[in-house]
Amino acid sequence: MPVSTQQSQNSTQPVGTTRQITEQPLEVPLSATTQSNHSLTFDANATYETRTATVDNKTVSYRAYENIPYVANPVDVNYQYMNIYIPEDYFRNKKVGKYDAKTAPIFLPNSVGGYMPSTAAIPGKSLEGGTDASTYALFRGYVVAAPATRGRTNKNETTGEYYGKAPAVIVDLQAAVAYLHSNDSRMPGDATKIISNGTSAGGSVSLLLGATGNHSDYRPYLNALGAADTSTDIFAVVAFCPITDLDAADMAYEWNYHDVTTYKKSMMGRGMVPLAQTGSGESSATKGQLPTADMGNTPTEQAPMAVATISTPSMDGNGLSTNTSRNNSANMITLSDSDISYSYMLKAQYTDYINDLKLKDSNGKTLTLNSDGTGSFMDYVKSYIIAAANRAASEGTDISSADFLIKDANGTITDVDWKAYNAHVSRSKAPGAFDSRANDAGENNLFGTTKKDSEHFTVNGALFDTTDISATGPNVSSNARHEGSRARKSPRTVKHAQHNRFLGPPSDQH
Repeated sequence: MPVSTQQSQNSTQPVGTTRQITEQPLEVPLSATTQSNHSLTFDANATYETRTATVDNKTVSYRAYENIPYVANPVDVNYQYMNIYIPEDYFRNKKVGKYDAKTAPIFLPNSVGGYMPSTAAIPGKSLEGGTDASTYALFRGYVVAAPATRGRTNKNETTGEYYGKAPAVIVDLQAAVAYLHSNDSRMPGDATKIISNGTSAGGSVSLLLGATGNHSDYRPYLNALGAADTSTDIFAVVAFCPITDLDAADMAYEWNYHDVTTYKKSMMGRGMVPLAQTGSGESSATKGQLPTADMGNTPTEQAPMAVATISTPSMDGNGLSTNTSRNNSANMITLSDSDISYSYMLKAQYTDYINDLKLKDSNGKTLTLNSDGTGSFMDYVKSYIIAAANRAASEGTDISSADFLIKDANGTITDVDWKAYNAHVSRSKAPGAFDSRANDAGENNLFGTTKKDSEHFTVNGALFDTTDISATGPNVSSNARHEGSRARKSPRTVKHAQHNRFLGPPSDQH
């Protein structure tokens, strides 16, 4: 859908005292303390293993080249490497399906979860026990290049510095892509047909990889690592359930779940599902002042939904949980008055945000929201739920328990009870779901610095922070400071602080 990049000039002023957010420069790109000078030349005759995989009772043989550094001077070679898997037939001048050694696309799956450090994928079974995507790709004639990446918790225990904060994961993915381009003539596979794949946070960084190919802001970071000096473009992205707009995600979350004020979930530790904020210790001199809970909404709007009883599933052992004192304890959480006020403020801001974007559907109809959160944009979102539900019903799926679906006299699903739907899905985080007011979400951790583990990355998060800031000042990323100084008139006019952090130094051209 076409998107307008112009913000409206009459956005509502922020409520209460606005904290001064000053501009700070970004950190110097990290480089290795020692020069490893790894070769960036792919050698098909280097050590490899010949392996086989079976798909649909058919066997594919492939070569496994593993633990290949994709930068000459990695900060941590344990995470800045990739595994490359190539069908054996390409070394025998044979085809696999419709592809040969020159035309085979390159499948680039990342294993990023929660923006944590990731190891390179190895073809085999999926988490559900079936055949994984990399094996299917090999079976269909793709070359598979699976990179490992740095992540938000990487820390040098000697110096105490963090080296996997944003934009490290994007830099690493771009470096892996540059390696493939630089070796296009030396290895099977077509580097002009690289297809990135990821899920959740991995989907998000896959999208960013696709959107930022050859972006000049990354070159200093790549040069600092000794990455190949060539293209970082990719051909396509396959992204599953990605978060695509982190700086607006808190607003979007409350547009959905502002009526869900009590919910059950499993606490998995700091940074994953933060506790509801109590607002304790807030000072009017240092904190943004939240409006009253009604926010000008009708009495119907203010009424909370019934308690949601869906609990968040336990995470697998991938290191996402970092606070063992909270691990695996089921909690029934009721939002505080401060949380509810924050929720309604974020929901109201989302209306302005959507309307400022001037989105249009495929027929050219402008998608907007009314002050109560309803409107053509909501109808547009509902249309996807309705289409999916009708498709499932036509295929014989029992959806009788989905009491939020509204049917006509013929049994066709025509509408969705929005409040009931979101109560059924349930919130799993307190307001400030991504930029936590307590500065303890995984995304806060992602936007830390070499010296500071976690920081706010939106102006809202900084303005309504609930941590003790008396000693060190507000926890806010350098990019949020930059955006706040330029858009101080309203938190809702901030233009993609998170987006700029991934892209590099802020530009004066917006």
